[in-house]
Amino acid sequence: MRRRRTSALLALGATLAAGLVTGCGIRTTSVPVDAGAAPSRVPCSVTGGADLSAAQGVPLRVYLLCGAQLEAVERRSPLPEEKVSGDPLRTASALLAQLWSEPSAEEREAGFTTAVKGPLVVTAGHKGDPAGTLRLSRQPEDLPPTALAQIVCTFAESAAGASGTGGPAGDSVVLGGPGTYQPRRYSCPRELKERPESAVPSTPATAS
Repeated sequence: MRRRRTSALLALGATLAAGLVTGCGIRTTSVPVDAGAAPSRVPCSVTGGADLSAAQGVPLRVYLLCGAQLEAVERRSPLPEEKVSGDPLRTASALLAQLWSEPSAEEREAGFTTAVKGPLVVTAGHKGDPAGTLRLSRQPEDLPPTALAQIVCTFAESAAGASGTGGPAGDSVVLGGPGTYQPRRYSCPRELKERPESAVPSTPATAS
């Protein structure tokens, strides 16, 4: 008899609890609800920075990490324009220095970071390398994928990448390391900008 009364009381309690939930406007469901990904709070846009048009130096466009993707950021090189413009190697050096520099306070607030760590330098290609080859002080494949993606996309869309194609900036750049390994042509498709942690596409570079 006591067991029956206890079961009845438990059942009554469960019914009342369900009624309270329903009365509060919350409908119960046994089906999992997919609410989608949480909205991102990272703006990935620098709006409070200094006026670049009034800054000294050459305007540069580099790719930083923000919201797990590559996003372009406008910078200014501290070098005068005559030291950079028209010289692919100096352009690449200025871009690389910007990539491994810490983001500004405004960029950090907007969610920007960089995976490129210094010291890292770029030099001209070795004798026999394809035209426009740039050599890094570390083997490209030894860099973290996100860091290499930043470098490739930044170089490819600048005069540094144009030097290896004989024309305007495109979507690839020829890179090698400090050793005797043959350089490769690395490309920056849209998919890489969306997933910079993936392997950077590359093909053997041939002399022109």
